Amino acid sequence: MAAAGGVRAGPAPAPAKRLKVAVVGGGLVGALEAVFLARRGHLVDLYEYRDDVRRTPHLNRGRTINLTLSHRGRAALRAAGLEAAVMARGLPVRGRLVHARDGTRARSLYHPDGQQCIYSVNRKNLNELLLTAAEELPNVRLHFNHKLVSADLDSGRLTFQTPLCPEGVSHSAALVVGADGAHSRVRAAMLRRPGFDFRQSNIEHAYLELRIPPNPDGSSALEPVDFLHVWPRGSFMLMALPNGDASWTVTLFAPDERLRRLCAEPVLAVRLFQTHLDDALHLIGAPALERDFAAGRPSLLLGVKCNPYHVEGKAIIIGDAAHAMVPFYGQGMNAGFEDCLLLDRLMNHYGDDLQSALAEFSLVRNPDAEAICDLAMYNYTEMRELVAKKSYHFRKKLDGMLYNFLPNLWVPLYPSVAFTSQGYRWCLENKQWQDKILQLFAITSISTIIIILGLTVLWIWNFISNEDLSDL
Repeated sequence: MAAAGGVRAGPAPAPAKRLKVAVVGGGLVGALEAVFLARRGHLVDLYEYRDDVRRTPHLNRGRTINLTLSHRGRAALRAAGLEAAVMARGLPVRGRLVHARDGTRARSLYHPDGQQCIYSVNRKNLNELLLTAAEELPNVRLHFNHKLVSADLDSGRLTFQTPLCPEGVSHSAALVVGADGAHSRVRAAMLRRPGFDFRQSNIEHAYLELRIPPNPDGSSALEPVDFLHVWPRGSFMLMALPNGDASWTVTLFAPDERLRRLCAEPVLAVRLFQTHLDDALHLIGAPALERDFAAGRPSLLLGVKCNPYHVEGKAIIIGDAAHAMVPFYGQGMNAGFEDCLLLDRLMNHYGDDLQSALAEFSLVRNPDAEAICDLAMYNYTEMRELVAKKSYHFRKKLDGMLYNFLPNLWVPLYPSVAFTSQGYRWCLENKQWQDKILQLFAITSISTIIIILGLTVLWIWNFISNEDLSDL
């Protein structure tokens, strides 16, 4: 059946036993998972606690508008028959452009060959497309303004609070899929079960969204348009991603306490930009900056790790509900979409044996999910500090040279994460192996130089001593 924007979901695989499935969470991952499950022939009810985003003019302030789509997310969308429609709305981003304090700018490509890129996509537009694609499948029903208040995962009984039934209305399902985000209520129901491991990390930094408008003639005020622009300043960072209307979504990351003080006194924000981000201030405009800070409220950042992701053959959590991460690797959405693809493949493999499929998902996915959570945190340090250092750019050039000589052996970290389907854990371990090789090479080179210098000094000393003796 055709979906929004000429979307046509691919043919469904041969269905196993037809199940009644409840997907909790109508965001990006939940909507895509509903499409996958419906294509398998299951009866899917998707429950979302907010209004229908397609009927909401704007997202809640503070929720990031732009996301980056890379290989893993595209692979999942392709399997669902939705890649072409999404890519038609994406803007290519080929690398980072770093704005230094002194006004100089340095480019860093995401892939050594300079050809591959990620894509900037609008969260709201993508969510609308996925919801419509799910809704137009005959075995999917969407339920908005349904807030999950309790879940019995053993029986599959869910109770939702709705505007028409504030005391709660109950629904049941053979399979419950929790795609309800970092503060997941489905995961909260798992927390009460023995053997469930849960760890939440809160960092001191928060973020606030700003905007660079287009020029009066409709062109972009910031160039080049196919780069992520980054202003690293050590304790804080500014970044900008392009939009289809030639505007830019700008995000300021800084300690939460500092951001709140700037929102309380917007004139201090203008002074901060004048001192550290003057070129960005020129693009945003001081009046607009002051207004945005006065109306803004910082959004906190957190990470979530847990295990296992399933309850027997009855429930599973995916996306941020299973592995919320800070946004600095641009892999939150991609990892969530990859969850959908992996789960679909496991259901193909195990057929009606849902318990084995879900158990395998937890076993296989957890190491990779924890690895990308760690990489996302590392990338924040890289983006706000390391990208401003010459050693960082030297390492990037060295990685590029080694990749060109040994493309099947030396794949740098970012390309392995963004442009391959290798497990995240493999990408992390490969980076650690490369670091050890380079450290060993550096130590060996320095040792060799020291030995050569020592032998040279010794030879010169012996030569001078022999000359002195011959004079006698």
